[in-house]
Amino acid sequence: MHTILGANGIIARELSLALASYTTDIRQVSRNPRKVNSGDETVAADLLDSRATADAVSGSETVYLVAGLQYNLAVWQAQWPRVMRNVIDACKRHDSRLVFFDNVYAYGRVDGIMTEQTPFNPISRKGEVRARIATMLLDEMHSGNLQAMIARSADFYGPGAVQSFPYATVFQRLKAGKAPQWIGRANTVHTFTFTPDAGSALAILSRSKEAYGQTWHLPTTKESLTGEGFVRLACDLAGQPYRLQVPPRWMLKLLGMFIPVLRENEEMMYQFDFDYRFDSSKIESAFGTQPTSYRRGIGVCVGTEI
Repeated sequence: MHTILGANGIIARELSLALASYTTDIRQVSRNPRKVNSGDETVAADLLDSRATADAVSGSETVYLVAGLQYNLAVWQAQWPRVMRNVIDACKRHDSRLVFFDNVYAYGRVDGIMTEQTPFNPISRKGEVRARIATMLLDEMHSGNLQAMIARSADFYGPGAVQSFPYATVFQRLKAGKAPQWIGRANTVHTFTFTPDAGSALAILSRSKEAYGQTWHLPTTKESLTGEGFVRLACDLAGQPYRLQVPPRWMLKLLGMFIPVLRENEEMMYQFDFDYRFDSSKIESAFGTQPTSYRRGIGVCVGTEI
């Protein structure tokens, strides 16, 4: 049984579609889970409840932690360590392997390229939370108490990824005939992972015994596209003239007084003010995965698949 903790999210969906090529034993777990494939099993559970988490994991060969919590620092500080502890304990109890889908917040600002060897050096409070829970899992892995891996993604975009930054600021605005927007410096490189690539790679990694006990960066194109370049390509593929709005920082801070997500993102702005380069050479070399190009991925998102 392959059990997905964090059903209904975009990564859970892409993972479910990829797993369906290998198995029909897929269990979707969240507070209100929905099927992705017709044969999926659904289990309602709150990952903050240790007993409910253990019950949801029971009978699982592989467990995927792809849950997302409300984008709020207080929620992250209070809930992420509890979720990780509950999932680790449940997997140990039922002898299940664990695949944790992580982000890059724990790295902090990196002057150069992010790889699996990049040390944790968070410069944000959310980054400190991510470093803490990743370290919890790494300690269990290194002690031999649990077969697990960390699969890390850059910021992502893709079909149906409505919570992603490019959806709200670029794709949705193009669909409405409005000028795309960018936050931070539009002349810096910002790498994005295509969500179908992430889901497919998670399924591949989980089936390889050799992949456990390691950290992996999920397949991500090496194209060095700036924010301006991303928007220019999206406009071209959507058949619209190039336009770009970059709200000044003072305006973002002002809007943050009324829009919680902008206020919560303030400490993460370093990711858009400096180059953000993510490398996935390790998985590409080990498994032959090929990340989707921006031209194809953006084309899918604006409805003109190449």
